[in-house]
Amino acid sequence: MTEVLKLDPARPQQEAIELAASIVRDGGLVAFPTETVYGLGADAMNENAVRKIFAAKGRPADNPCIVHVCGREMLDRVAGYVPGKAEHLIEKFWPGPLTLVLDRKVEVAAPVSAGLSTVAVRMPSDQIALELIRAASTPIAAPSANVSGSPSPTTAAHVLEDLGGRIDLILDGGATNIGIESTVLDVTSEPPIILRPGWVTQEMLSNTIGPIAHEASDAELQRSPGTRHRHYSPRARVILIEHGSPELIERVCRETLKEGAAGFIGHTPVAISNARFYSIRLSDRAEDYAYSIYAALRELDSKSARAIVVEGIDERGEGAAVMDRLRRAAAERIGNGET
Repeated sequence: MTEVLKLDPARPQQEAIELAASIVRDGGLVAFPTETVYGLGADAMNENAVRKIFAAKGRPADNPCIVHVCGREMLDRVAGYVPGKAEHLIEKFWPGPLTLVLDRKVEVAAPVSAGLSTVAVRMPSDQIALELIRAASTPIAAPSANVSGSPSPTTAAHVLEDLGGRIDLILDGGATNIGIESTVLDVTSEPPIILRPGWVTQEMLSNTIGPIAHEASDAELQRSPGTRHRHYSPRARVILIEHGSPELIERVCRETLKEGAAGFIGHTPVAISNARFYSIRLSDRAEDYAYSIYAALRELDSKSARAIVVEGIDERGEGAAVMDRLRRAAAERIGNGET
């Protein structure tokens, strides 16, 4: 039985935090909110505890986890060397949605890093997350708190839907603020390489430390979660229209209705009156998409949609992170030379 405790994100109740921290210290699993998505946390220094994360999620063993810390001193417990560029990034972007790939200390449980010599680390800005890490007095390994491959959870209800009965506790801090996962930057390479785009953009990074690479090799991508396996996908087949006229969007939506119930997520109005067609309108802003997209995919799954048409957005700035997630979720892509 998974317990759910509702907390005030601005003033976390100490009793709930202490309970969660004791579960982490004892080798259990706790789901908690961050500013990006909900994470499934375990003691990053306890190999048996970390293995429970992989078992609960059905996560491939070669997919690393991000380690969450609550301060610069705790970083030194997991990272063997922190280069100068990383220090500048920490000063500017921590706490926040930036994960740094660094040299791993041997004390960190090997499954955290899928057996690699590197470790992905960040300091979240969510108050509940920070209070939990401080109370547990240990770095917390935490991938997204969902069944592996499904849309990431942005509410406690999403976590319960996926992992209820598999984990010990869910700390409910309401909906997450950003809604998509952190930027992952490998600072063991020169120049540093973006392994996964996120809310901290390439421009922000390069303005802080200079040139940033964004085309990683397969070997480099292994150091980051969310880059090689199936991710972010609902049960329904996702058709991503990267570029398309309103007429194209409506035509594709009508074609999907031939398969059964269908859905549309986007900023273009679609004039289809059909009891089996569900439309979720968003603005064309990256912030709106990031905040809403995973919940929208889950909502359409709950309506038994067989296919979901998603309209893409401009991928400049933060839009790059949104489009990265949509491309990984999509079974088909239209408007980019692919079908």
